[in-house]
Amino acid sequence: MALHRRRILIVDDDRDICLLLSRLMQGEGLLSQIAHDGETALEMIGSARPDALLLDLKMPGMDGMEVLRRVKEMDTGLPVVMITAHADISGSVAAIKAGAYDYLPKPFEHPQVARVVRRALAQRQGFTSRPRKQPDADLREMMGPSDAVSRIIFEVNRVAGSNFSVVVQGETGAGKELVARAIHRLGRRGPKVFVPVDCGAIPETLLESELFGYQKGAFTGAVLPKPGKFAAAQGGTLFLDEIANLSLASQAKLLRALQDRVVYQLGTTRPTAIDVRVLVATNQDLQTLVESGLMRRDLYFRLNEFTIQVPPLRERKEDIPYLAKRFLDITNQELHKNVTKFSESCLEAMFAYAWPGNVRQLRSVIRRAVLMADDVITEKHLDIKRASVPGLAFTPKVQGTPWRELPLREIVRQSVFTVEKEVLAQVLKFTGGNKAKAARLLQIDYKTMHTKVKLFGII
Repeated sequence: MALHRRRILIVDDDRDICLLLSRLMQGEGLLSQIAHDGETALEMIGSARPDALLLDLKMPGMDGMEVLRRVKEMDTGLPVVMITAHADISGSVAAIKAGAYDYLPKPFEHPQVARVVRRALAQRQGFTSRPRKQPDADLREMMGPSDAVSRIIFEVNRVAGSNFSVVVQGETGAGKELVARAIHRLGRRGPKVFVPVDCGAIPETLLESELFGYQKGAFTGAVLPKPGKFAAAQGGTLFLDEIANLSLASQAKLLRALQDRVVYQLGTTRPTAIDVRVLVATNQDLQTLVESGLMRRDLYFRLNEFTIQVPPLRERKEDIPYLAKRFLDITNQELHKNVTKFSESCLEAMFAYAWPGNVRQLRSVIRRAVLMADDVITEKHLDIKRASVPGLAFTPKVQGTPWRELPLREIVRQSVFTVEKEVLAQVLKFTGGNKAKAARLLQIDYKTMHTKVKLFGII
């Protein structure tokens, strides 16, 4: 195997260790790049596309285990070799269980480093040469056998080969990111990186630096240049999760980048061309947000070239026993247990439950049940008691004769809008205006509650 073109990313807060390893890599005819913290490393994985990663286990801020977890989400086949002190071999073993390829204990010798890196590169070559699984198999395995999943698979196959921007819409925990990853994997950009971004987690003041990056000295504390998420996703896919959480000002900056296909890093006026496919996910009706003025109409049309709707688990209940058994098997293996099955009453309870947290909640419930059960999971092992809101009772009615002017789809959409507003108003009245408590009662996240309160003008 020709190693002279292989790239090794070295991640360690100890600069002397980085320089030593860099010299060793150069001596082996390899290209080396250095990052001194986890955040920079994750950005460079997208922009530099290394063939292997040498990663320190103990670092300030984001430690090696967290970097490893996020690397495996971005690029499953990227081999990660952990760097550790002799005193923390147990941590290295845990890292290998979490997906690391191998570990190097300090102090290390040149032949040992070269041997481990060569084996890691050989594994990388073998991984990239294997045929990719079809989303058919991936999504069936991850989501279930229902007709709803079949429809999603059909739509994924239809749009994946294009360069369309896609909106994946569905409730929190329903599997939107799984669908987005399948679109990426099957498309022409599949061999490239998939970069997920939680739009709700980026403060308004940091949006430009996170998405577009910055140059050294761009602001106080910018001691090193940092590429943004667009640069990290260059040639691949940028996945913007919960896009509706962006403010109007942030939406304008995003739209400009998408339209011009360039970004401007903070600290420079020189544009950087971008080549990314954009997929977005939302748990809200974007068209409703457009009509209410909370989302830019031009950004909506720019993103919404194709839409895939992921139904909630309560609308595809035939997936429940399959997913429950899958989570049971995985947890059995994790806990070294042999819980065999679910009782009939347990299955009935799972079918009867509404699963407001969707598949994510089901996974959590089954994991706990396997922990608590000895042989058979019964109804008593399920933690699915839903909080109730006293006095929340109403019967929504259609006012007037809207069918004389509107199609059924629009009547239903407006009715859903009215029901949501009424529910939120009653729950907030019950909680005395406490949005955090109302969000807990309705089993939605606080950001969603805050956005809907603004949308409906309740408070």
